[in-house]
Parts: sequence; C-alpha cells; structure tokens
Amino acid sequence: MKRRTIQFRIFRGDTKYVAECVDLPVVTQGDTLDQVATNIREAVGLYLEELGFAKDPAIVATFEFGCGCVASKPAILRGRE
Repeated sequence: MKRRTIQFRIFRGDTKYVAECVDLPVVTQGDTLDQVATNIREAVGLYLEELGFAKDPAIVATFEFGCGCVASKPAILRGRE
C-alpha cells in the first residue's frame, strides 16, 4: 500500500484549535489538541472515502504555535481502531 503524507496547519483560534489541511480541502476544529487529532482523522477519512480511497489514513500533523514557530517533532496520528 502506498503511503502519502497529508499536512495540516494547526493553530489556536479565538475559542478553539483550528486545523487546516495544506493538501486537501479539509478544515476542522476542537476544544483540545486531542479532539482536533480525532477530528482530523474523521474529516480526512470521510473526504478520502467520498473519493473512493482508503478510510483509515495515517496522518502526520505539525503544530504551529502563536509565536509563529513550528514544533520540530511532528505528532503521528494513527487511523481508527
């Protein structure tokens, strides 16, 4: 199975964390980073399912903080279990 990386820009909005996909037209949000990670998996899975691709992607997300710096160690999110 071929693997691809799908990148998100995650930032703190006024009241929630917002995740904007760099590679796909997908945007989601959540009250916590854990909730955003769950929502990313669900949103990407639904988008890819709609296109006829796999429902269970492995997602690598980098977190961008208010200081404008990017975390040097990406978080790896696993597909649905």
